[in-house]
Amino acid sequence: MRQFDVPEPDYDRYTNRQLAAIPLAVLAVALAVIIGWFIFTGAPATLGIDFAGGTQLTVETSDDRDAIENAFDEEIENINEITGQDNQWSIESPSDDAEAMEQQAEENLTPAEGTDRVVLEASTFSASFGSDNQRTALYGVTAAFLGMAVLAFALFRTFVPSIAIVVSAFSDIMIPLAAMNLVGIPLSLGTVAGLLMLIGYSVDSDILLNNHILRRSGKFYESTYRAMQTGVTMTVTSLTAMAVLTVVAYLFGIGLLWQIGFVLVVGLMADLMNTYMLNLSLLRWYKFEGINR
Repeated sequence: MRQFDVPEPDYDRYTNRQLAAIPLAVLAVALAVIIGWFIFTGAPATLGIDFAGGTQLTVETSDDRDAIENAFDEEIENINEITGQDNQWSIESPSDDAEAMEQQAEENLTPAEGTDRVVLEASTFSASFGSDNQRTALYGVTAAFLGMAVLAFALFRTFVPSIAIVVSAFSDIMIPLAAMNLVGIPLSLGTVAGLLMLIGYSVDSDILLNNHILRRSGKFYESTYRAMQTGVTMTVTSLTAMAVLTVVAYLFGIGLLWQIGFVLVVGLMADLMNTYMLNLSLLRWYKFEGINR
C-alpha cells in the first residue's frame, strides 16, 4: 500500500489536556444525544424493524419513490429499489398491519407493465422477534468490546496504554451512534454490523500506535510519526472507499448500504481524532509524567 505524505504534527505546541479536550468534548456531546434519545424513546437509537418489529413489502410498480411513499397511511421507514430487478421496491414500515398495507399498495400504486398485482411479498416481524434480535445484537457488541479490551490488556499488560485503546474504541462507537440519531438512520442488524466493524478498525489503529511508541526503538515523536504514516494511510484509504460507497449507494437508493457506509465514515473520522489526539495524549502522559517516568 502506497503511503500518504502525512505531515508531521507539532505535538510539542499542545499539552496533554489540550489534545484530549476535543475528542472528550465530542464524546460528551455524543453521549448527551444518546442519553437524551434513551430518555425520550426508551432506546439509545431509533430502532428499525429488525429490533422493533414491523412490516416489509416487496412491490412491483411503475411509480417512483415519492408516489410509493404517498401511497400509504402508515409511517414508512425505508424505501429501497431492489438492485437488478426493474420496478421492484422494498418497503419497510413500523406498522404491524401488513394486510392494510397490502391493500393500500394494491389500491394506490400502478402495477408494472405486464403484471396485474403490485405486492409480490409481505412479511411481518413481531415485537417479540425484534426483542430477540435486540438481545442477540447486544450480546454480540458486548462480546466484541470485551474481547477487544481483553486483547489490549493481554498485549500491553499495563493500565494506561490498555485503557487508552478501550476509551478510543468506546468513543468510536458512540459518536456514529449519536450521528445516526441526528440524521434519522435507524438501528438495524446492518448498522450494528457497521459498529462491530468499527471496533476492529479502532483496535487496529490504536494497537499500531501503542506498539510503535512502547515497544519499538526511537524517540517518542519519531515513533509516533512512523505509526501515523502507516495508520493514517490505512484509515484514510478505508474512509475514502466508504465515502464513495455511501454516496453511490445513496444516489442509487440502496438504503441499508448507504446507512452502513455512513456509520463507517463517521466512525473512521472519529477514529483518526481519538487515536492521534486522545490515545496519544494518554500515552505521552504515561511515558513522561505517569508511572513509567
